Amino acid sequence: MSLIIDGTSGVTFNDSSLQGAAASPYVLKNRIINGDMVIDQRNAGASTTPTGSGSGTYTLDRWCYQAAQTGKATVQQNAGAVTPPTGFTNYAGITSTSAYSVVTGDYFHLYQAIEGFNIADLAWGTANAQTITISFWVRSSLTGTFGGCLRNSGTTRSYPFTYTITSANTWEQKTITIAGDTSGTWLTNNGIGIYVGFGLGSGATYSGTAGAWSAGNFVQPSSTVSVVGTNGATFYITGVQLEQNTSATPFERRLYNQELANCQRYCLKLGGDSAYTPYGTGNNYSTTNGNLVVNFPVSMRATPTLTVTAPNRVLSGTVANSVSAMSLGSGGALGIYLDYTSTGLTVGQGSFITANGSTTANLLFSAEL
Repeated sequence: MSLIIDGTSGVTFNDSSLQGAAASPYVLKNRIINGDMVIDQRNAGASTTPTGSGSGTYTLDRWCYQAAQTGKATVQQNAGAVTPPTGFTNYAGITSTSAYSVVTGDYFHLYQAIEGFNIADLAWGTANAQTITISFWVRSSLTGTFGGCLRNSGTTRSYPFTYTITSANTWEQKTITIAGDTSGTWLTNNGIGIYVGFGLGSGATYSGTAGAWSAGNFVQPSSTVSVVGTNGATFYITGVQLEQNTSATPFERRLYNQELANCQRYCLKLGGDSAYTPYGTGNNYSTTNGNLVVNFPVSMRATPTLTVTAPNRVLSGTVANSVSAMSLGSGGALGIYLDYTSTGLTVGQGSFITANGSTTANLLFSAEL
């Protein structure tokens, strides 16, 4: 038997059959993280009611709900307990809680901010800007023309897009192909590279013309469906993919531990899984204070912020006392010192910090975009 090895095409045998070259396991196809909505560190499947904060409320990992008004919708992994599309086990579910009529300055949308490092090859903002295709599965109790948008970090460039849901309460797959923007500033560092959003209702200020790049900050095109406008309306989505391509390809599936690590670059939750989850070891520098060392399992995008959910405790010698406070000390993206406050500590003695008999106690580190 003879064969010809071609580093580009693969292996050609003497009967002219071809064994194609294997795809590199290191090629990133889908720039969306947690597009199949499997990871939900913050809420563990519980429903959340996002606020009207301008910075938005993170729901399922990497997915942020941003709204101008509080209390108009809830977000939950697998809301409504419907059967996901074939091949998927989870989805993000949004349910409207009122019949709200949007006004000029309103906006409601679910979005993901993609890190600049992960879209640098698209060369947006240059003459070599690459075409991308967005694909996803969507289901809604409403029908009609829905919208979404791509935006840059400065929200000075936007591409509003539309798609149509033809049957209520039925999963439908959508694909949208968009030529890359040759204008504007698109970050290629650890800042925001691209916002990818799905509109749920917006006023005139944040509604733009569909199908073209323009200067401005839009979340969906004009005259598209407002989910928050119908009480009890549902909007479910999964299988979201953004790839450099002129057409959609099958959803890129990643191992659970790989996708969890991808999410932990932006959000890391320690605790919430057992009553006495250990956080790390430390040292007492006074009778009431000490330092706890936390090493992150992955490099976070930046030095994180910290949210502490009590109760927690310190074990040091014969002491097993409650921790009354914890705060960020020095450190960075790979690990950090936390300052803790308790009572009855011995100076110079080692310590061990854990949850204190609670499956809800946790430390949440956030380096979201």
